[in-house]
Amino acid sequence: MIRRDRGPRTNEKKEVKDEFESKLLDLARVTKVTGGGKTLRFRAVIIVGNKDGKVGLGVAKGLDVSQAIDKATRFAKKNVIIIPIVKGTIPHEVEIKFGPSRVLLKPQQAGKGLVAGGTVRVICSLAGIQDISSKILSQTTNKLNNARATMKALEQLKLRKKTAVAAKTAEPEKEEEIEAEQAEAK
Repeated sequence: MIRRDRGPRTNEKKEVKDEFESKLLDLARVTKVTGGGKTLRFRAVIIVGNKDGKVGLGVAKGLDVSQAIDKATRFAKKNVIIIPIVKGTIPHEVEIKFGPSRVLLKPQQAGKGLVAGGTVRVICSLAGIQDISSKILSQTTNKLNNARATMKALEQLKLRKKTAVAAKTAEPEKEEEIEAEQAEAK
């Protein structure tokens, strides 16, 4: 019998390169007490970003850790927001209160770096903001509330006309793309 050479027998699947980088922000074991006993689940908080102005937050519960992380990653990719970045920083100062959490974000000079702690640092680094100063003004240490307050603050950012003109001279294609995506979001 003649064997025909059909190539190597491999079961390797080609991996699709994902445009987003993800980071696990918080993993908590949560229980619900019911009549029949306690129900144990895991809650995962995931941040995804492409380091080019897009970032998303996802929260999900699952029966095991891997299921919770997968669901949270899927939700984070659905809830991606576009952030206007001007010369590596945000266009203006913003202070937001979400629940018990209060967050202050300030633009920083080029080269100063990311002066932020905890959840704000993770979100800003995945969003691609290189120079920013931030402060969590509230007493809460809840990572989920601080992350939601930071995302709400980043949603509030808008380009001013003066900065938009200055940015268009520096990077015209990127700025037009951001304005188009913001118009679609509204």
